[in-house]
Amino acid sequence: MNVVVMGAQWGDEGKGKIVDFLAQDAKYVVRFAGGANAGHTIVVDGKKYALHQVPSGILYPDKSVFLGSGMVIDPEALFKELQMLKDNGISWEGRVFISNRAHVVLPGYRQMDKDRDAARKRPIGTTGRGIGTTYSQKSERDGIRLADLDWQEKMDDLEQSDKDFLAPYMDNLLSMRVDIAAKMWEYRNENILFEGAQGAMLDLDSGTYPYVSSGASCSAGASSGAGIGPRALDKIYGVFKAYETRVGNGPMPTEFNDTSEGELCNYVRNTGNEFGVTTGRPRRCGYLDLVALRYACHVNSIDSLVLTHLDIYDEMDEIEACVAYDIDGKIVTDFPAGIPELNAAKPVLEKFAGWKSDLRKCGSYAKLPKNAKKYIEYIEAFTDTPVGIVSVGADRKETYLRTKPWKK
Repeated sequence: MNVVVMGAQWGDEGKGKIVDFLAQDAKYVVRFAGGANAGHTIVVDGKKYALHQVPSGILYPDKSVFLGSGMVIDPEALFKELQMLKDNGISWEGRVFISNRAHVVLPGYRQMDKDRDAARKRPIGTTGRGIGTTYSQKSERDGIRLADLDWQEKMDDLEQSDKDFLAPYMDNLLSMRVDIAAKMWEYRNENILFEGAQGAMLDLDSGTYPYVSSGASCSAGASSGAGIGPRALDKIYGVFKAYETRVGNGPMPTEFNDTSEGELCNYVRNTGNEFGVTTGRPRRCGYLDLVALRYACHVNSIDSLVLTHLDIYDEMDEIEACVAYDIDGKIVTDFPAGIPELNAAKPVLEKFAGWKSDLRKCGSYAKLPKNAKKYIEYIEAFTDTPVGIVSVGADRKETYLRTKPWKK
């Protein structure tokens, strides 16, 4: 069975934890998009692991993981990450494989990333990790893939500095290189978990372009980025937080107003630890945007939603969520494509009673307070999508299942 876990907002929704949780019943985990700009945090028995390129299933000693064709691989960052895992007692040798069609991030791409963004009249807010430039080189057909590392004519075209950069990693990269399409076909009768990066609203085609990532963070990216056909995807999970966050520039209709909602913003940011895993920079925070979430469900054929960070509201008397936009006096309930419309949008808010109790102590969905269930049921009705998993903390055990993930 093939199960996809993707972000249903602007990234940072808690995908890493959910992939780690679901991976216990998978045999293989495949990351299908993004690069070292992604940050997936996993907490196991109180110990925190920050992963950037390695799929989250690596923490299970009996799982093999794959870096897919849709990824862009930074060798320096990758092997630092693998060393971090080894230093923490995680043996990865023989369990980490890289698609031979994945592209390589070269050192000069990082500065090109920064220079391009600085030169823009409307900067995107790139992480400066060379990701966008690598995807750009890929689309211009000037990139270098793992399959090209032993293509001597191609390697001869590289600058000497790039050759010197790759040299210490070459043997390991070649030994980890696989034909992922062949592997996925070989393992077609096994449970395979597909892990996305960023989120639906950062997808190059369906996100808030041009303020998006360069890769395919949509559900279709699991197919193209992992070497399987779209009809082979059995279930698609969309992960979202009980509120909204965004990193970098671009529209965010429900963002808290610094003047009137600064206290609420600080509470959500600090309680939810809304600081980038990769960059450390504070995330923009706002009300849950149900208009954007419903759009993400529709364009990605999301079968089931995963609600995370619900516990952040435990001490609040009242919470609010956006159910429409007011754009120059017109009420809009569909997510606009235009940046001017999104920048002008003001959230129309619906109020919900709080529950004033510790959700971590409930132990199951059935024992959640009535008001917490009402909030979830409203989300389900608004998006026409069931919430199959609820997360109330960072640890694996703080996850409440409503349906069986690996059942068709």
